[in-house]
Amino acid sequence: MNQNNRIFDDLGRLMNEAAGLADGVRREVETVVKSQAQRLVVDMELVKREEFDALRELVQVQGDEIAALRAELAALKTEPPKAS
Repeated sequence: MNQNNRIFDDLGRLMNEAAGLADGVRREVETVVKSQAQRLVVDMELVKREEFDALRELVQVQGDEIAALRAELAALKTEPPKAS
């Protein structure tokens, strides 16, 4: 009976070690994947969301100004010339 307990103890210890090893491998793979993803993002020269939103707002304001200037220019073109 004592021999059976020892076999089960050894088997349990081996399973615990295998689980620990698998967890270590999982963490190592996660680290490598995160590192590769960060390198990919840096290589792609992506912009941050805040920078993108600021630029989009600036473009919108400039688009509105351009539309107003075009309307003003069209109005000036349609005015009859003033006599001096």
